Amino acid sequence: MTDLAHRIEGTTEAPVVVLSNSLGTDMTMWDPQMPALAERFRVVRYDTRGHGASPVPDGECTIDGLAADLLGLLDDLGIERASVAGVSLGGMTAMALAAAAPDRVERVVLCCTSARLGPPEMWRKRAADVRAGGTDAIADATLGRWFTPAADPGVVRRFGAMLRAVPADGYVACCAAIRDMDLRDRLASITAPALVIAAREDRATPPEHGDAIAAAVPGARRVVIEHAAHLANVERAEEVTAAMLEHLAP
Repeated sequence: MTDLAHRIEGTTEAPVVVLSNSLGTDMTMWDPQMPALAERFRVVRYDTRGHGASPVPDGECTIDGLAADLLGLLDDLGIERASVAGVSLGGMTAMALAAAAPDRVERVVLCCTSARLGPPEMWRKRAADVRAGGTDAIADATLGRWFTPAADPGVVRRFGAMLRAVPADGYVACCAAIRDMDLRDRLASITAPALVIAAREDRATPPEHGDAIAAAVPGARRVVIEHAAHLANVERAEEVTAAMLEHLAP
């Protein structure tokens, strides 16, 4: 069986939706969506390698390796076909899987993500900072990108604790996956109906990154969430959940 920590919730015989977390979080980042999704779907959420309760890799990750992890999880669970939703790194993983194994992906939701997120030097510096001081070294700056100033302080504190709990080696390994990732040439091969969600105040993956994905994935639909930053599914949960449900269960 897969070594990725995962949780299965919702309706047993319903279509499957898999939720993939962002860099620096764990599967609980999807808590705001779970009540609505679990009513209609069999929901599988998991911790990306190096995060949460999943094992820390020995070396650097690649986006194809993270997509292979997800495919392996589907295989181990006996799931032939599923919709996949991901935020940031989770969205990158979803794109890589949808391009590599189109027969396994029903629909995709790509939230606050990018097909190419450089420059590489930025990711090298961030990895070096985390190696030296753990995720605490980048926590304040990261939270400033994740949430707008109007966000609930309690939510911000909870996600700060989540980020600080990520092992430094796990965070660094996944920084490498983003550093080296370039999915732009693969987007046209994604056949699954795609919803691209961007957030107006997202400084990590600004709306133009979503525009580029939506323009390249055939038939993709784009939604922009107002008054939200990078973790739009948390800060504007109601709007993001509604958009997901409309796309996943039309």
